[in-house]
Amino acid sequence: MSRRTTGNTLLVIAALLYSVRHIAAAIFGSGVTSWNERLFNSMLSSVGSELVTLSVIALVAGIVFLVWAELESLGKPEAGA
Repeated sequence: MSRRTTGNTLLVIAALLYSVRHIAAAIFGSGVTSWNERLFNSMLSSVGSELVTLSVIALVAGIVFLVWAELESLGKPEAGA
């Protein structure tokens, strides 16, 4: 797998992990009849911060892989030129 593919995959994983936290909080509070921002924030805190931590790690790793691939491609001459 190339570094670009790895970087893009890690960025998708980061987005997925970040959205799963919000989806889990919404599912957790699905039985609530009245919603407000404070209630949703408390549901987010009950889900925990592990998903945010993992998504930040995947985001940073994905950006590192993409930058690494771009820097590597700058050093190589283009094929067929």
